[in-house]
Amino acid sequence: MGMDPSQTPSEWAAGRDWRWRAPLILLLGYTAMRGLSAPMAWNVWSGITLVAHESGHAFFGWFGEVIGVAGGSIMQLLVPVIVMIALRRQGDWYGVAAGGTWLAFSLANLATYIGDARAQALPLVGFSDNPEHDWHWLLARYGWLAHDAGIARVTRLCSALVLAGSVGFGLWLCRVMWRTAGSGPEEAALREPGAP
Repeated sequence: MGMDPSQTPSEWAAGRDWRWRAPLILLLGYTAMRGLSAPMAWNVWSGITLVAHESGHAFFGWFGEVIGVAGGSIMQLLVPVIVMIALRRQGDWYGVAAGGTWLAFSLANLATYIGDARAQALPLVGFSDNPEHDWHWLLARYGWLAHDAGIARVTRLCSALVLAGSVGFGLWLCRVMWRTAGSGPEEAALREPGAP
């Protein structure tokens, strides 16, 4: 079934199947919320976020030392945003909501990393045997190291707001799907003769 990028969210949702989408958005929301409440717990977003972070250092390293160090954090936020934009351009409003839960997790993960700048207690991953703590380096360079906890709190708040908005939007789409059940493209395709 094709998607029309010009459709509004309610037009897109009309008649689609909410039965698998509602539990999925709740699961993805729970996964992102765990990033806020249990930041070291591994989940579906952890590996891909780590890959995005590390690739950010390699990509942005071409633009100088400061951007190279910040590049991991930039990339781990940029990749979910790019995915959300791509899904929106394809007309997939539910995909935008799901992508928002990834962005919320990335922000929560970043908040944990920023908040560790002074303590440097987190285990680090990197391209060398002795990786440097990005946020210790960045904040110390600009004299902001004493503000790591405050910056982490603001980042965590952003994560919570993105998470609430994404899950709320996803559930709203599911509500539209439920209220218009039987009137949209997915159900119409199932009613066609010879449909699986």
